[in-house]
Amino acid sequence: MSLFDRVATAPISWGVCEVPGWGHQLSVDRVLGEMAELGFNQTELGSLGWLPTEPSELNRVLSTHELGLLAGFVPLVLHDGAEAEATEKAALEAAELLRAGGAIYFNTAPVMSWDWAPRRDLTDAEWSRLIGGLAMVQEICADTGLTQVIHEHVGIAIETVDDVNRLLESSPVKFVLDTAHLALGGADPLEFAQRHPERVGLVHLKDMDSQLARTFTSSQRGDSPQSLMAAVQAGLFPALGDGDLPIGAIVTTLEESGFNGWYVVEQDCAITGDAPGAGEGPINDVRVSVEYLASLDLFNAAG
Repeated sequence: MSLFDRVATAPISWGVCEVPGWGHQLSVDRVLGEMAELGFNQTELGSLGWLPTEPSELNRVLSTHELGLLAGFVPLVLHDGAEAEATEKAALEAAELLRAGGAIYFNTAPVMSWDWAPRRDLTDAEWSRLIGGLAMVQEICADTGLTQVIHEHVGIAIETVDDVNRLLESSPVKFVLDTAHLALGGADPLEFAQRHPERVGLVHLKDMDSQLARTFTSSQRGDSPQSLMAAVQAGLFPALGDGDLPIGAIVTTLEESGFNGWYVVEQDCAITGDAPGAGEGPINDVRVSVEYLASLDLFNAAG
């Protein structure tokens, strides 16, 4: 058994995203077919509604391409007491779908509002409600056999290195170690892997162009902040090995620590023109990422 047996991918690597104007959205059959062509056997759910939300149809579509469901990204408003009922309902519905699809992970994304209002610092009271909300989601996950992992992410309540550190101290929840989103928030993903391996539940492997990242982060302090969508369209997240993050060192550190969870090749991209022809487009960048991982000794060792 090789480490590749614990490597999945995600629809966002093919430009599938719910954000209006993100770019051309490829068909389910094309994306899943290309995932299988590259050797993946697991995928994340992607934006809600892109894959079927009826469990039997979801499983049929995935099985057609010999793919399983690994995880789902679930935006929840955890800090706002007025949204507690709606949040619990959304968490229950997401957990039921993920369980029915055979998933392992429930990726909690604590957004500011259902329509992704801009991030701001939370008050102490809001932090307390967020921690309580994570405990609520944990109970749902325990009841449905899922592992909750919190996804730090640009534009949501858990974004900055201070947010991450506060959460490490105030909740036992495990993290999605998203290599690029941690870096964009000011954290060092390699240091996180070294210092907190026991808090890593799932890994999103995403490389980053450091110059474009500086442009993005510096713009957030101005009057005309660059959107994440625009930064992605400009090439913020290149194929693994083509950016500036120490992807190989991060994986090595985690494996040497005893990590036995999954890695997801999740390099957000956007198709800004028409649909690329067969064999063209995002599949080629993902292929580069797969080839990069194959070049690492760790991925070639039998387990």
